[in-house]
Amino acid sequence: MGGMPPETPGDMPPQNLHVFDVASRRKLVNPASRSSLLRRTAVLGGTALLLGYAVNEMYAVLALGDLTPIERIVLGLFTITFAWIALSSVAGIFGFVELLRRRRHPATAGADTPLTKRTAMLMPTYNEDPSRIFAAIEAMATEVEALGQSHAFDWFVLADTTDPDVVLQEEAGLLAARRRIGRFARIYYRRRRNNVAKKAGNVGDFCRRWASAYDHLLVLDADSLMEGRTIVELARRMEADPDAGLIQTIPMLTNGTTIMARLQQFAGRVYGPVVGTGLSWWVQDEGNFWGHNAIIRTEAFMKSAGLPELSGKPPFGGHIMSHDFVEAALIRRAGWNIIIADDLGGSFEESPPSLVDLAIRDRRWCQGNLQHLKVIGGKGLHWVSRSHILTGIMSYLASPLWLLLILSGFALTLQAHYIRPEYFKDEFQLFPSWPRIDAERALALFALTMGVLFLPKILGLLAFILSPRERKACGGTFGLIMSFLFEVVVSALIAPIMMLIQTGAVTEILMRRDAGWKPQRRDDGGLPLRDLIVRHRWHVISGIAFAWAAIADSWVLFAWLSPAILGMLLAVPISSLTGSLGVGRFIRRLGLLRTPEEADVPAIRLGMEKVRPAYQAVCDKAPSIIDIVADPIWRVRHLAIVDRMAPRPRGRVDPTSALVSAKISEAITINEAVGFLDSKERATLIATPHLLESLAYKPLAGDAKAG
Repeated sequence: MGGMPPETPGDMPPQNLHVFDVASRRKLVNPASRSSLLRRTAVLGGTALLLGYAVNEMYAVLALGDLTPIERIVLGLFTITFAWIALSSVAGIFGFVELLRRRRHPATAGADTPLTKRTAMLMPTYNEDPSRIFAAIEAMATEVEALGQSHAFDWFVLADTTDPDVVLQEEAGLLAARRRIGRFARIYYRRRRNNVAKKAGNVGDFCRRWASAYDHLLVLDADSLMEGRTIVELARRMEADPDAGLIQTIPMLTNGTTIMARLQQFAGRVYGPVVGTGLSWWVQDEGNFWGHNAIIRTEAFMKSAGLPELSGKPPFGGHIMSHDFVEAALIRRAGWNIIIADDLGGSFEESPPSLVDLAIRDRRWCQGNLQHLKVIGGKGLHWVSRSHILTGIMSYLASPLWLLLILSGFALTLQAHYIRPEYFKDEFQLFPSWPRIDAERALALFALTMGVLFLPKILGLLAFILSPRERKACGGTFGLIMSFLFEVVVSALIAPIMMLIQTGAVTEILMRRDAGWKPQRRDDGGLPLRDLIVRHRWHVISGIAFAWAAIADSWVLFAWLSPAILGMLLAVPISSLTGSLGVGRFIRRLGLLRTPEEADVPAIRLGMEKVRPAYQAVCDKAPSIIDIVADPIWRVRHLAIVDRMAPRPRGRVDPTSALVSAKISEAITINEAVGFLDSKERATLIATPHLLESLAYKPLAGDAKAG
């Protein structure tokens, strides 16, 4: 059996962001599915009122005299940053109310009728642990089989792996999975020779070559895990709604082993439902796509979501890195609905284990989201789609804006203490303009800002306390509150470090530095102390500078800024402790940051962990490149899985292939030839049948000596 089924070619044309014919937009089959204007008015109107009040208060704080240029800057920065947190807070209120309503009126279970459409389960991977990937597929496929729906799903591992040893482990994992569950699950594997356009290009290649045989695509990540009932329900909802172009679940973070991972896990589980439900409640059929754990209608995706290449060079030009928001916007532009299934559980993913890993991921995401500055003005996009794109952009611009706001506040204090004010700005002015600030009103505004910032967290905590099952699973009310306080304190220490990290990422992108693409670590986030000092040295220096400037002004200012300053000064130990596997286990033993999924581990997770050792053993015994070349049986199995090579135009020679061929010609034995090759060349060798066959004619080292 080959790596992939027969190809069913289909067209997926790149979309034009500069031209769109409104008449080409499809008409809804069910006009009643249009979004409610009342919900949007409630959330956006509430946000506008809250923002208007806060900005008016800030103006009153600053405008006891005439506004100075620095005060105008402070007012502008405050307006932008407050609007950012106000929308999330107001939406969270409606999300909280909706969660309570659902508990009083739970939804009825869906029908158990057999699915009639076909879904391709896509798991893109890039240098990930193959044992985890195939164990997850077996666990998910087994649950789908238990529901009697295996006929509707085919499973695809779409590899962009560049490490040749991992490639051979992936192939060994594929063969093992077929032996173990091949009687009811159809599992396929394809590795691209060149990972053009990263994940989006990987999925796009599948669409153009195989997707036409499937009605839906359910896209996963290498760390994704979904319960069988969730997979089947997504397919059922897609079959039942002819206007749905994409249905996105809200994945829960699981398997956190370090404090950093458990912080994200706890926050996502406790505060996430309020935020996610609030977002879904007001955006309705103009939802968003987060790149994984979502089902997509193949027709909608292929006809309307082909990604264009942005003008210019990276980091702003080239292939679109953060493809998901753009794909959702394009699908919605074409007239399909994008739905966030916030009511559907059983969707899981994992989080980065350390601050350093989070920073590496954020650097890539930051570049991808800032690329969207070239997308947000695209013709024909729905205004809610533009708001999603703006949210992505602001999620990274918010950090430098907060930093600028802090620096502007410093400038105000310096102006007050060290710069002689100009009381009479106009020669005909009778009364002086005193640079004054209303301290009492400023304190009240600070309290309001903190209240707005923490409201989604408080509502999430309250929702958990009001749920007896979830409250008990998190250690009861006392345990939940202690975890909440721990999360708030540690997150407050991490926040200024992340502010500087993201500000640095934005600065690098503005300096035209490309992020590249690095594989993600999943478990232990520990790093040597020397590496941590190098990575956080500027954060510590920034903390020293802030402390010196604050103390030079007043001890009161230093006290106000002490949480942020402390986080910067302690960046190295904070990064070390929050990324340590041992410290993470200790915090878990204390009962802090517990989630319901830790108290009652989902069956899908237990199923994956149960079978993973079998795949790990297979991967550990995977054949080497020398085995593949020298053993005809292994070579035949390998070549059956290798993706076909596209025809090469005459005169266009792949430099890596040519170099491999030259080194093979010069080598005397198979072992010597493989020893001549670097990692990239070995990856090319195992992906190129004629090179493997030419190398197979040479003897092994031992055989050559015997001859």
